[in-house]
Amino acid sequence: MKQLFFLFVIIASPLFSQNILSLRERADLIEKIQKERIQNLLPKLMEEQDLDLWVLITREYNEDPVVKTLLPPTWLNARRRTILVFSKMKNKVDAVAITRYNFGKNIRSIWDKEKEPNQWKALSDYITSQNPNKIGINISDNYGIADGLAKTDFDGIMNSLPNKFQKRIVSAESLAVRWIETRTPIEMTIYNTLVEITHNIIKEAFSSKVITPGVTTTDDVVWWMREKVSRLGLKTWFHPTVDIQRIGQSDLYGFDGESKFDIINSGDLVHCDFGITYLTLNTDCQELAYVLRPNETEAPEYLKKALKKGNDVQDDLTSNFKKGRTGNTTLKMAIQASKAKGLRPQIYTHPLGLYGHSAGTTYGMWDAQDGVPGSGDHPLHENTVYAIELNAKVYIKEWDKDIRVMLEEAGYFGPNGFRYVNGRQTKFLLIGNKNKYLD
Repeated sequence: MKQLFFLFVIIASPLFSQNILSLRERADLIEKIQKERIQNLLPKLMEEQDLDLWVLITREYNEDPVVKTLLPPTWLNARRRTILVFSKMKNKVDAVAITRYNFGKNIRSIWDKEKEPNQWKALSDYITSQNPNKIGINISDNYGIADGLAKTDFDGIMNSLPNKFQKRIVSAESLAVRWIETRTPIEMTIYNTLVEITHNIIKEAFSSKVITPGVTTTDDVVWWMREKVSRLGLKTWFHPTVDIQRIGQSDLYGFDGESKFDIINSGDLVHCDFGITYLTLNTDCQELAYVLRPNETEAPEYLKKALKKGNDVQDDLTSNFKKGRTGNTTLKMAIQASKAKGLRPQIYTHPLGLYGHSAGTTYGMWDAQDGVPGSGDHPLHENTVYAIELNAKVYIKEWDKDIRVMLEEAGYFGPNGFRYVNGRQTKFLLIGNKNKYLD
């Protein structure tokens, strides 16, 4: 407990973005996160979903996405065939592994290969001993993350079980999604710091330290971000994007597929899409910067007004977040609210957490503004995090063209409603000047 408190002190420190935990410290904290999730979160979720047994089967280098969230920090992959079984008991879950070894410190092995050489028979014997009414396995039409059971392993479990237990096999899609989407108190303490680190890297990237107008290309900035993350001992879960919109170019210039090769000039509107992975969690952030012209000290008023319209679309979406409301219903309400104000919104907000494009409630896609079947029908739950990703198309008279105000920030929905994890952008980052830009 003292060590955990010490780690919380480090996480809470404003210097943490320059004081990334060592790999050994990370492993210790990750084990505690996983223990809390297995012991405190999983029993509630299994009760909620009315599942008696949850069976996860995977193999080395072909890991079920859910198993990846449970891998001990000293295991970079599963070993051989790994079988995990969670059995619902009164106010707790019995977590066991049908493996040659304990699955880290939190899941004990119960398979004695010398007594029962057949792993499938050992699994069948354990399931029979528990006599469950519902046995969940990871098969899913709607979520790839919840569809991690390979055909070979599906055949293995079905062929090993007595007929009466075969009939009790059901999809664990809802449980897998709830496991992936739900954040614990420890994780939310950490999340604030992750987003702060992300903001700080973007802030440094969009500064005169990195960008020299007329010299630096957008691709130069992309690779600077990759190198920065590497130097910090962190990872990105996708290759960053940096693009520009400017006067005199074709409409929606940032989407022409060529802007990553552009030289950044004074007067440009620069946009990035960037995220990191750290302590089992992910961030996903899009922000905007303006490159000051000579004698300018701030962005033009017309761009400030455009940014405000992007913030208004954010508000129209998040003000409609309500427990139990589906993503498709919320999307429709948000778009209607924005259009009623004369805005031109496009919303493609997704769950964020153990994965970047995670499982949970989905609010549109850029090419699905009428809703998303399946994941868009998932109801909103508390203690979940989202990448509030969207844009507002705005006509700029001074440029005689439309631009897109593209924004993305991590937001948390909990018992007290919605909040941004670590603020949102309401002012442009100014390349060539210092600027405070977060709420």
